[in-house]
This record gives sequence, C-alpha cells and structure tokens, in this order.
Amino acid sequence: MVQTDVQGAARSGAGVWIFRVLLIAGAAFMVYSWYTPWWGAKIGVLPGEDHMLMRPWGIEAHGQVRANADPELWAMPAIFQPFMWTYFTVCLLALALSLFISRTISLGRFKLPVATLLILFVGLSYIVAVVLAYVIGEWRAEVAGSAFVGEATVTHAMTGNKLKMEGYLKVGYYYALAAGAVLVVIALLRGLFVRRT
Repeated sequence: MVQTDVQGAARSGAGVWIFRVLLIAGAAFMVYSWYTPWWGAKIGVLPGEDHMLMRPWGIEAHGQVRANADPELWAMPAIFQPFMWTYFTVCLLALALSLFISRTISLGRFKLPVATLLILFVGLSYIVAVVLAYVIGEWRAEVAGSAFVGEATVTHAMTGNKLKMEGYLKVGYYYALAAGAVLVVIALLRGLFVRRT
C-alpha cells in the first residue's frame, strides 16, 4: 500500500514537471511570436522589403515611408502601445502564476482549477488579439484607400503620385495564432498531468 502511494506520488510529481515544461515551452512560443512581425508591406518604387511592419504594439514605418507618409494613415492612438504591453505583461504573469497555483473555483457541481482558467484565458485572448489585429489592419487599410493583404495602388497625399503597395501576412502572424492554440490545448490537457489533491 505504501509503495503504491509512493509510486502514485512520484508519477504525479513527474506529471507536474512535464506540465510545467510544456507550459514554459508554450509561453516561450508566445513570447517569440510577440516579437516576430505579424504583417509587412512593400512600396513598389522603393528598394528592399518590409517598408512597413506590424507588430502587436503597432506599425513601424521605415526609411522613406516614415519620412514621407502621413502618420495618421498607419499610426495607432497613443494609448494603444502601453495597453498592448500591459496586456502582454498580464498574460506572462498569469502563465507564471499558473505554474504554482493549486486553487479551484466551484461552479455548481464543477470544480475548475484556477491554473487551467488562467492558461485558457491567455490562449483564447491571444487568439482574439491576433484576429483583431487583422480586422483592424483591414479597416485601417480601407480608410487609407489601400489593401491590408494583396496589391493596391495608393495615391501619395502630398504629390498625388500613384504608388504600388503590397501588403502580406508574415510568419509571425501564424506563429501567434499557433501559440494561442497551443496554450488552449495545454490548458485543456492540464488534468492529464496535474492530479487534483
């Protein structure tokens, strides 16, 4: 009997550590996707690639685009960048907390682990943030008379010249979607690794 209890505790302890490694890997994937550009744009007449890059905290314009374009066409409100960095910090803190918290919340007959809810919140909210980035990008591009994804001809506001522009989703966008999905799966599988005490 004692040996069975010891083996069960050892398996449970190993499961907790496997879960922690999986969660840390999922969090690292989220961090990597956060810093990898989600969208890019190339202006036809300019040399090089990625004259504009979208990251979760806003759009960066480079070189001649920054110097000659109206920032109102691509810049986000001043509150947006601090809001997104606060969101990211809260997500990372929630994931860190979920590594050690063992409390449960009772919803009627169901007892849900707080750690599972935290991970699920982070994963789902990150997916929502990625989808919203696309929706906002489409809306901003439409307002500017351009296309968020694909080729478009835009008119330079000061000179009236027509310029070809190509917008495209970058690999970071797909990484971010995948990172959110990975965190959701980790949350749903937590019970297989961490037994309730």
